[in-house]
Amino acid sequence: MENKKKKTVSFVTLGCKVNQYESNAMAQKFIEHGYQIVNFESIADIYIINTCTVTNMSDKKSRQIIRRAKKINKDALIVATGCYAQVAKDELEKINDIDLILGVNEKNNIVEYIEQFSNKDEHEEFVSDIMSVKKYEDFGSIGYTEKTRGVIKVQDGCDRFCSYCIIPYARGRVRSRKIDSVVAEVEKMVQDGIQEVVVTGIHVASYGKDFKENVGLIDLLAEINKIEGLQRIRLSSIEPTIITEEFISKLKKLEKICEHFHLSLQSGCNNTLKRMNRRYTIEQFKEIVNLIRREYENVALTTDIIVGFPGETEEEFNTTYENLKEINFYKLHVFKYSQREGTKAAIMENQISPEIKEKRSEILIKLTEEQKHNFHRKYIGKSERVLFEQYEGDYIKGHTSNYIMVYVKKEDANENEMKEVFLESEFRDGIKGSVIQM
Repeated sequence: MENKKKKTVSFVTLGCKVNQYESNAMAQKFIEHGYQIVNFESIADIYIINTCTVTNMSDKKSRQIIRRAKKINKDALIVATGCYAQVAKDELEKINDIDLILGVNEKNNIVEYIEQFSNKDEHEEFVSDIMSVKKYEDFGSIGYTEKTRGVIKVQDGCDRFCSYCIIPYARGRVRSRKIDSVVAEVEKMVQDGIQEVVVTGIHVASYGKDFKENVGLIDLLAEINKIEGLQRIRLSSIEPTIITEEFISKLKKLEKICEHFHLSLQSGCNNTLKRMNRRYTIEQFKEIVNLIRREYENVALTTDIIVGFPGETEEEFNTTYENLKEINFYKLHVFKYSQREGTKAAIMENQISPEIKEKRSEILIKLTEEQKHNFHRKYIGKSERVLFEQYEGDYIKGHTSNYIMVYVKKEDANENEMKEVFLESEFRDGIKGSVIQM
């Protein structure tokens, strides 16, 4: 009997960890249905472009990759899915290279959509009204890892509607994943040898608000913390306002929580925060920082900052700068404001010139480099536990609990191995050290 050749599928994923997680889930569904996954440069029968729409540049990149896929194999089936497909299907319909457009909520059934489509010659789209979706779409236990670190998606959607952000329109309302489903997937990861998981979602701090039961993020973390064999729980970006006296006191009791919090600030000036529709003041944010530092002595705090937001005056930027200096983050992720059609900020008056955005960005990048070096220097001469993740030249590198990148000689540790390291000197983007022989 002649063996039937497997159809091949190639993925390109743009954007956040949630998209990466979902691409992995879709790939597993294809494998279960007898397909073979190949890399993007290969000649594939089907190309899946899992798009991002955070900025207009993300949209442009998505379109470029769609056209590139068609050039690799003109006879391939080209599928666009993800956030850009969700909010701009009309734009994508104009691209002749696309065969099938699937919305965010259609990802779970992607194989069925493709197999229904395969005998047709015309372009089709299936994009449901994401705002009417009320239930979390569970992909099941997929065990997605980035190198040696597990990534677990626990919720979808956002109802904050910041004035610069299109994501609530792309992802819909908050939908949370059941605790037992999350725990089952993390347990599977641990059985496969994973020691650290990153808890992620579109707006993780909103976890549980859609449940009838009084359950929140802290309850989910407490259950994950009970899993035997798991060493670390790392939180992805969280809304600052979730941090209260009650929350932080409960969190401190969970010994597996990493001493690293990414608190999304966006601006250090109250006037700008108000225009952004962020729901806190810089004074409240500082109180939150103090709460965390009171409980976590070695904590690393990182954040996102947007420069050149519409109407940001020189005085407002200087206020942001002084407040960032005072808060003293470990790292700032600095973004130049990018107009995103469909958001309130895109039509605000007093849009800032690219030259001013560039100048302000450079000032904050210089500040964050200084603050990063100061943070590193506090750890020179100390020892920290490091979970090693990947080889880089003559070294192997990994992270401490508080997210310092540590390098040791490659022969002194293995991937996914936890070791005590004596930290010696700043090196590349982190610190070089020596493994302490036990």
